[in-house]
Amino acid sequence: MAAMVHCVKLGQEAEGLDKPPFKGPLGQRVFENVSKQGWKMWLEHSKMLINEFRLDLMSEHGQRIWMTECEKFFFGEGGQLPPDFKPQDDKK
Repeated sequence: MAAMVHCVKLGQEAEGLDKPPFKGPLGQRVFENVSKQGWKMWLEHSKMLINEFRLDLMSEHGQRIWMTECEKFFFGEGGQLPPDFKPQDDKK
């Protein structure tokens, strides 16, 4: 079982990640401050960002945007939607 962390996204104690999600200071910060549930929330949010911004995560530019948005999601203004985002209508 992973250690418990005070999740910055949930605002409560929850099971932490098993290991840092990626290398570097931000990966370590996420590991120390984000729960598994909080990380799942980010993965769902990041799917929307990848599609809306048409991010190529193989490129340095795409990775930089993804990492910046990840930091904002957990430690900044939160999960802001792109200004032109229009959710799909599931009723079709």
